[in-house]
Amino acid sequence: MSGAAPGVDVVGLGATTPVGLDVPTTETSVRAGLVRFAESGILNRALERQVASFLGEHHLPALEVDGTRLSSTWIRMLRLSTYALAESCARLTGAAPLLLALPEDRWGIQLPSSRVMMEQLARQTGVRLDVANSRVYRHGGAGGLLALRDAMRLLSTGHASTVIVGGLDTFNHPRRLAALDTEERLRPRGTDGFIPGEAAGFLLLSTPGAARHLGLKPVARITHVGVGAERGHRYSDEPYLGDGLAHAFQALFAGMPGNAPKVRCVFAGFNGESLPTKEWGVAYLRNAERFQESHHIEHPADCVGDTGAALGPLMLVLAAERLRIGQVKGPTLVWSTSDLEARAAALMLPA
Repeated sequence: MSGAAPGVDVVGLGATTPVGLDVPTTETSVRAGLVRFAESGILNRALERQVASFLGEHHLPALEVDGTRLSSTWIRMLRLSTYALAESCARLTGAAPLLLALPEDRWGIQLPSSRVMMEQLARQTGVRLDVANSRVYRHGGAGGLLALRDAMRLLSTGHASTVIVGGLDTFNHPRRLAALDTEERLRPRGTDGFIPGEAAGFLLLSTPGAARHLGLKPVARITHVGVGAERGHRYSDEPYLGDGLAHAFQALFAGMPGNAPKVRCVFAGFNGESLPTKEWGVAYLRNAERFQESHHIEHPADCVGDTGAALGPLMLVLAAERLRIGQVKGPTLVWSTSDLEARAAALMLPA
Protein backbone atom coordinates (compact mmCIF):
# COMPACT_ATOMS: atom_id res chain seq x y z
CA MET A 1 0.00 0.00 0.00
CA SER A 2 1.03 3.57 -0.62
CA GLY A 3 0.04 6.76 1.10
CA ALA A 4 -0.05 10.42 0.26
CA ALA A 5 2.10 12.92 -1.52
CA PRO A 6 1.85 16.74 -1.11
CA GLY A 7 -1.15 18.29 -2.82
CA VAL A 8 -1.16 19.47 -6.43
CA ASP A 9 -3.33 21.83 -8.43
CA VAL A 10 -5.51 20.69 -11.32
CA VAL A 11 -5.01 23.35 -13.99
CA GLY A 12 -6.48 21.68 -17.08
CA LEU A 13 -9.20 19.15 -17.90
CA GLY A 14 -10.06 17.17 -21.01
CA ALA A 15 -12.55 14.43 -21.82
CA THR A 16 -14.12 12.67 -24.78
CA THR A 17 -16.92 10.21 -24.07
CA PRO A 18 -19.98 8.75 -25.81
CA VAL A 19 -22.05 11.55 -24.21
CA GLY A 20 -19.74 14.47 -24.97
CA LEU A 21 -16.67 15.41 -26.98
CA ASP A 22 -15.40 17.83 -24.33
CA VAL A 23 -15.57 18.36 -20.57
CA PRO A 24 -18.56 20.78 -20.36
CA THR A 25 -20.74 18.60 -22.60
CA THR A 26 -19.73 15.37 -20.87
CA GLU A 27 -20.28 16.83 -17.39
CA THR A 28 -23.67 18.27 -18.29
CA SER A 29 -24.75 15.01 -19.94
CA VAL A 30 -23.64 12.84 -17.03
CA ARG A 31 -25.28 15.16 -14.50
CA ALA A 32 -28.50 14.96 -16.53
CA GLY A 33 -28.27 11.16 -16.70
CA LEU A 34 -27.99 11.07 -20.50
CA VAL A 35 -27.30 7.56 -21.83
CA ARG A 36 -26.17 6.56 -25.33
CA PHE A 37 -26.23 2.77 -25.11
CA ALA A 38 -26.96 1.16 -28.46
CA GLU A 39 -26.50 -2.06 -30.39
CA SER A 40 -23.00 -2.26 -31.84
CA GLY A 41 -21.80 -4.05 -34.96
CA ILE A 42 -20.18 -6.79 -32.82
CA LEU A 43 -22.11 -10.03 -32.30
CA ASN A 44 -22.10 -11.94 -29.01
CA ARG A 45 -22.27 -15.72 -28.58
CA ALA A 46 -26.01 -15.66 -29.06
CA LEU A 47 -25.44 -13.94 -32.43
CA GLU A 48 -27.09 -10.81 -31.07
CA ARG A 49 -25.62 -7.35 -31.47
CA GLN A 50 -23.73 -6.42 -28.33
CA VAL A 51 -25.18 -3.37 -26.58
CA ALA A 52 -22.36 -0.90 -26.02
CA SER A 53 -21.52 2.77 -25.45
CA PHE A 54 -19.26 3.65 -28.37
CA LEU A 55 -18.78 6.91 -30.23
CA GLY A 56 -20.01 7.08 -33.80
CA GLU A 57 -17.28 7.18 -36.44
CA HIS A 58 -18.40 10.66 -37.49
CA HIS A 59 -17.56 11.97 -34.00
CA LEU A 60 -13.95 10.78 -34.11
CA PRO A 61 -11.35 13.03 -35.77
CA ALA A 62 -9.16 11.82 -38.59
CA LEU A 63 -5.95 9.94 -37.89
CA GLU A 64 -2.95 12.27 -38.17
CA VAL A 65 -0.20 9.61 -38.05
CA ASP A 66 0.75 6.79 -40.41
CA GLY A 67 -1.58 3.95 -39.46
CA THR A 68 -0.08 1.33 -41.79
CA ARG A 69 1.40 -0.81 -39.02
CA LEU A 70 -0.97 0.14 -36.23
CA SER A 71 -3.71 -2.06 -34.79
CA SER A 72 -7.28 -0.87 -35.30
CA THR A 73 -7.66 -0.59 -31.52
CA TRP A 74 -4.68 1.73 -31.09
CA ILE A 75 -5.88 3.80 -34.05
CA ARG A 76 -9.22 4.20 -32.29
CA MET A 77 -7.49 5.18 -29.04
CA LEU A 78 -5.42 7.78 -30.88
CA ARG A 79 -8.55 9.26 -32.40
CA LEU A 80 -10.31 9.20 -29.01
CA SER A 81 -7.41 11.10 -27.46
CA THR A 82 -7.37 13.96 -29.96
CA TYR A 83 -9.86 16.42 -28.47
CA ALA A 84 -9.40 15.41 -24.82
CA LEU A 85 -5.62 15.73 -24.59
CA ALA A 86 -5.63 19.01 -26.50
CA GLU A 87 -8.44 20.35 -24.30
CA SER A 88 -6.61 19.52 -21.07
CA CYS A 89 -3.40 21.20 -22.29
CA ALA A 90 -4.93 24.27 -23.93
CA ARG A 91 -3.04 26.57 -21.52
CA LEU A 92 0.17 24.55 -21.40
CA THR A 93 3.36 26.19 -22.62
CA GLY A 94 6.34 23.96 -23.17
CA ALA A 95 6.40 20.19 -22.89
CA ALA A 96 5.13 18.01 -20.05
CA PRO A 97 5.40 14.29 -19.32
CA LEU A 98 2.27 12.19 -19.79
CA LEU A 99 1.50 9.38 -17.35
CA LEU A 100 -1.10 7.35 -19.24
CA ALA A 101 -3.34 4.52 -18.03
CA LEU A 102 -4.13 1.84 -20.61
CA PRO A 103 -5.98 -1.51 -20.54
CA GLU A 104 -4.41 -4.43 -18.72
CA ASP A 105 -2.07 -6.49 -20.86
CA ARG A 106 -4.30 -9.54 -21.09
CA TRP A 107 -6.63 -8.99 -24.04
CA GLY A 108 -4.31 -9.36 -27.01
CA ILE A 109 -4.51 -5.62 -27.74
CA GLN A 110 -1.57 -4.69 -29.94
CA LEU A 111 0.06 -1.45 -28.83
CA PRO A 112 3.34 0.16 -29.93
CA SER A 113 6.21 0.75 -27.52
CA SER A 114 5.70 3.44 -24.90
CA ARG A 115 7.96 5.89 -26.72
CA VAL A 116 6.20 5.37 -30.05
CA MET A 117 2.82 5.77 -28.38
CA MET A 118 3.85 9.09 -26.86
CA GLU A 119 5.31 10.35 -30.12
CA GLN A 120 2.11 9.42 -31.96
CA LEU A 121 -0.10 10.99 -29.28
CA ALA A 122 1.88 14.22 -29.55
CA ARG A 123 1.52 14.23 -33.34
CA GLN A 124 -2.17 13.30 -33.23
CA THR A 125 -3.15 15.94 -30.67
CA GLY A 126 -0.66 18.74 -31.26
CA VAL A 127 0.36 18.66 -27.59
CA ARG A 128 4.06 18.91 -26.77
CA LEU A 129 4.95 15.88 -24.64
CA ASP A 130 8.12 15.23 -22.69
CA VAL A 131 8.42 11.81 -24.28
CA ALA A 132 11.53 10.74 -22.38
CA ASN A 133 9.81 11.14 -19.00
CA SER A 134 6.37 9.87 -20.04
CA ARG A 135 5.22 6.37 -19.17
CA VAL A 136 2.26 4.04 -19.50
CA TYR A 137 0.35 2.06 -16.86
CA ARG A 138 -1.14 -1.21 -18.11
CA HIS A 139 -3.32 -1.62 -15.02
CA GLY A 140 -6.83 -1.06 -16.34
CA GLY A 141 -9.41 0.60 -14.12
CA ALA A 142 -7.14 1.73 -11.27
CA GLY A 143 -4.26 2.68 -13.57
CA GLY A 144 -5.13 6.36 -13.80
CA LEU A 145 -5.03 6.78 -10.03
CA LEU A 146 -1.72 4.91 -9.86
CA ALA A 147 -0.44 7.36 -12.47
CA LEU A 148 -1.80 10.22 -10.36
CA ARG A 149 0.17 9.01 -7.34
CA ASP A 150 3.40 9.04 -9.36
CA ALA A 151 2.58 12.42 -10.91
CA MET A 152 2.18 13.92 -7.44
CA ARG A 153 5.58 12.53 -6.49
CA LEU A 154 7.19 14.00 -9.60
CA LEU A 155 5.72 17.40 -8.82
CA SER A 156 6.44 17.36 -5.09
CA THR A 157 10.09 16.40 -5.61
CA GLY A 158 10.67 19.07 -8.24
CA HIS A 159 11.29 16.63 -11.07
CA ALA A 160 8.57 18.35 -13.12
CA SER A 161 6.59 21.59 -12.91
CA THR A 162 3.62 20.24 -14.87
CA VAL A 163 2.48 16.67 -15.48
CA ILE A 164 -0.36 15.27 -17.56
CA VAL A 165 -2.28 12.31 -16.14
CA GLY A 166 -4.70 10.46 -18.37
CA GLY A 167 -6.56 7.31 -19.26
CA LEU A 168 -7.40 5.92 -22.67
CA ASP A 169 -9.41 2.79 -23.40
CA THR A 170 -11.98 1.20 -25.68
CA PHE A 171 -13.89 -2.06 -25.45
CA ASN A 172 -14.48 -1.85 -29.21
CA HIS A 173 -12.24 -4.90 -29.63
CA PRO A 174 -13.89 -8.17 -30.75
CA ARG A 175 -11.45 -10.52 -29.01
CA ARG A 176 -11.77 -8.68 -25.72
CA LEU A 177 -15.58 -8.65 -25.94
CA ALA A 178 -15.64 -12.33 -26.86
CA ALA A 179 -13.61 -13.21 -23.76
CA LEU A 180 -15.85 -11.12 -21.53
CA ASP A 181 -18.94 -12.60 -23.16
CA THR A 182 -17.65 -16.12 -22.47
CA GLU A 183 -17.25 -15.11 -18.83
CA GLU A 184 -20.84 -13.73 -18.90
CA ARG A 185 -19.64 -10.34 -17.77
CA LEU A 186 -21.50 -8.29 -20.38
CA ARG A 187 -25.00 -6.90 -20.30
CA PRO A 188 -27.70 -7.39 -21.34
CA ARG A 189 -27.18 -11.18 -21.41
CA GLY A 190 -25.19 -11.32 -18.17
CA THR A 191 -27.18 -10.59 -15.02
CA ASP A 192 -24.02 -9.44 -13.22
CA GLY A 193 -22.39 -7.50 -16.00
CA PHE A 194 -21.53 -4.15 -17.56
CA ILE A 195 -22.04 -2.14 -20.72
CA PRO A 196 -18.71 -1.89 -22.60
CA GLY A 197 -17.73 1.69 -23.35
CA GLU A 198 -14.80 3.87 -24.37
CA ALA A 199 -13.40 7.25 -23.37
CA ALA A 200 -10.39 9.49 -22.99
CA GLY A 201 -9.80 11.59 -19.87
CA PHE A 202 -6.83 13.86 -19.07
CA LEU A 203 -5.78 16.26 -16.31
CA LEU A 204 -2.98 18.81 -16.37
CA LEU A 205 -1.41 19.04 -12.91
CA SER A 206 0.99 21.53 -11.38
CA THR A 207 2.34 22.55 -8.00
CA PRO A 208 0.71 25.72 -6.62
CA GLY A 209 3.94 27.69 -7.01
CA ALA A 210 4.49 26.56 -10.59
CA ALA A 211 0.87 27.24 -11.47
CA ARG A 212 1.21 30.85 -10.32
CA HIS A 213 4.52 31.24 -12.15
CA LEU A 214 3.05 29.85 -15.38
CA GLY A 215 -0.17 31.83 -15.05
CA LEU A 216 -2.32 28.68 -14.78
CA LYS A 217 -5.53 29.06 -12.78
CA PRO A 218 -6.39 25.97 -10.72
CA VAL A 219 -9.84 24.43 -10.99
CA ALA A 220 -9.42 21.98 -8.07
CA ARG A 221 -6.76 20.58 -5.77
CA ILE A 222 -5.82 16.93 -5.22
CA THR A 223 -4.41 16.38 -1.75
CA HIS A 224 -4.01 12.65 -1.16
CA VAL A 225 -3.82 9.33 -3.00
CA GLY A 226 -3.99 5.85 -1.48
CA VAL A 227 -3.23 2.55 -3.20
CA GLY A 228 -4.11 -1.02 -2.23
CA ALA A 229 -3.90 -4.54 -3.65
CA GLU A 230 -6.78 -7.03 -3.73
CA ARG A 231 -5.16 -10.46 -3.45
CA GLY A 232 -8.46 -12.21 -4.01
CA HIS A 233 -9.29 -10.36 -7.22
CA ARG A 234 -11.58 -11.71 -9.93
CA TYR A 235 -8.93 -13.90 -11.57
CA SER A 236 -7.12 -14.99 -8.40
CA ASP A 237 -7.34 -18.34 -6.60
CA GLU A 238 -7.13 -16.59 -3.24
CA PRO A 239 -10.34 -15.81 -1.30
CA TYR A 240 -12.04 -12.53 -2.15
CA LEU A 241 -12.27 -10.40 1.00
CA GLY A 242 -12.58 -6.88 -0.39
CA ASP A 243 -9.45 -5.75 1.47
CA GLY A 244 -7.73 -3.96 -1.41
CA LEU A 245 -10.02 -0.94 -1.70
CA ALA A 246 -10.33 -0.70 2.08
CA HIS A 247 -6.54 -0.56 2.33
CA ALA A 248 -6.44 2.13 -0.36
CA PHE A 249 -8.89 4.22 1.68
CA GLN A 250 -6.89 3.63 4.85
CA ALA A 251 -3.66 4.66 3.11
CA LEU A 252 -5.33 7.80 1.81
CA PHE A 253 -6.80 8.83 5.16
CA ALA A 254 -3.58 7.97 7.03
CA GLY A 255 -2.01 11.14 5.67
CA MET A 256 -4.81 13.33 7.03
CA PRO A 257 -5.48 14.61 10.56
CA GLY A 258 -8.36 13.02 12.41
CA ASN A 259 -10.30 16.31 12.44
CA ALA A 260 -10.01 16.84 8.66
CA PRO A 261 -13.29 17.71 6.90
CA LYS A 262 -15.33 14.62 6.11
CA VAL A 263 -15.95 13.41 2.57
CA ARG A 264 -19.13 14.93 1.14
CA CYS A 265 -19.14 13.43 -2.37
CA VAL A 266 -17.89 10.13 -3.80
CA PHE A 267 -17.19 9.36 -7.46
CA ALA A 268 -17.41 5.58 -7.43
CA GLY A 269 -15.95 3.05 -9.85
CA PHE A 270 -19.19 1.09 -10.09
CA ASN A 271 -19.63 -0.49 -13.51
CA GLY A 272 -22.75 -2.63 -13.07
CA GLU A 273 -20.95 -5.68 -11.69
CA SER A 274 -21.36 -6.75 -8.07
CA LEU A 275 -17.68 -6.96 -7.07
CA PRO A 276 -16.97 -3.20 -7.04
CA THR A 277 -20.18 -2.67 -5.08
CA LYS A 278 -19.13 -5.22 -2.46
CA GLU A 279 -15.65 -3.69 -2.24
CA TRP A 280 -17.12 -0.22 -1.70
CA GLY A 281 -19.24 -1.63 1.12
CA VAL A 282 -16.20 -3.08 2.88
CA ALA A 283 -14.08 0.04 2.31
CA TYR A 284 -16.81 2.40 3.51
CA LEU A 285 -17.66 0.44 6.64
CA ARG A 286 -14.01 0.32 7.70
CA ASN A 287 -13.62 4.06 7.17
CA ALA A 288 -17.15 5.34 7.87
CA GLU A 289 -15.94 7.97 10.34
CA ARG A 290 -14.25 9.79 7.44
CA PHE A 291 -17.52 10.33 5.53
CA GLN A 292 -20.42 12.64 6.18
CA GLU A 293 -23.51 10.62 6.92
CA SER A 294 -25.35 12.32 4.05
CA HIS A 295 -22.53 11.99 1.48
CA HIS A 296 -23.50 11.91 -2.19
CA ILE A 297 -22.42 9.14 -4.58
CA GLU A 298 -21.87 9.56 -8.33
CA HIS A 299 -21.27 6.63 -10.71
CA PRO A 300 -20.64 7.90 -14.26
CA ALA A 301 -20.47 4.40 -15.78
CA ASP A 302 -24.27 4.42 -15.62
CA CYS A 303 -24.12 6.98 -18.45
CA VAL A 304 -20.96 6.15 -20.39
CA GLY A 305 -20.58 2.42 -19.72
CA ASP A 306 -17.42 0.88 -18.34
CA THR A 307 -14.59 2.88 -19.85
CA GLY A 308 -11.82 0.65 -18.46
CA ALA A 309 -8.52 2.44 -17.94
CA ALA A 310 -10.18 5.78 -18.73
CA LEU A 311 -12.69 5.54 -15.88
CA GLY A 312 -10.42 6.77 -13.08
CA PRO A 313 -9.15 9.87 -14.94
CA LEU A 314 -12.64 10.54 -16.28
CA MET A 315 -14.08 10.54 -12.75
CA LEU A 316 -11.27 12.87 -11.62
CA VAL A 317 -12.13 15.21 -14.50
CA LEU A 318 -15.84 15.17 -13.65
CA ALA A 319 -15.17 15.66 -9.95
CA ALA A 320 -12.90 18.64 -10.65
CA GLU A 321 -15.41 20.20 -13.04
CA ARG A 322 -18.23 19.77 -10.51
CA LEU A 323 -16.11 21.50 -7.87
CA ARG A 324 -15.19 24.27 -10.31
CA ILE A 325 -18.78 25.11 -11.19
CA GLY A 326 -19.99 24.66 -7.62
CA GLN A 327 -22.24 21.68 -8.30
CA VAL A 328 -20.65 19.73 -5.44
CA LYS A 329 -18.68 20.70 -2.36
CA GLY A 330 -15.49 19.02 -1.27
CA PRO A 331 -13.91 16.98 -0.02
CA THR A 332 -14.62 14.64 -2.91
CA LEU A 333 -13.27 11.09 -2.98
CA VAL A 334 -12.66 9.24 -6.27
CA TRP A 335 -11.99 5.50 -6.29
CA SER A 336 -11.46 2.89 -8.97
CA THR A 337 -10.59 -0.80 -9.24
CA SER A 338 -8.94 -3.08 -11.81
CA ASP A 339 -9.82 -6.61 -12.87
CA LEU A 340 -6.53 -7.71 -11.32
CA GLU A 341 -5.21 -6.57 -7.93
CA ALA A 342 -4.81 -2.78 -8.29
CA ARG A 343 -7.09 -0.56 -6.19
CA ALA A 344 -6.75 3.19 -5.64
CA ALA A 345 -8.47 6.30 -4.31
CA ALA A 346 -7.83 10.06 -4.42
CA LEU A 347 -9.13 13.04 -2.46
CA MET A 348 -9.98 16.33 -4.16
CA LEU A 349 -10.86 19.78 -2.77
CA PRO A 350 -12.06 23.02 -4.36
CA ALA A 351 -9.24 25.21 -5.68
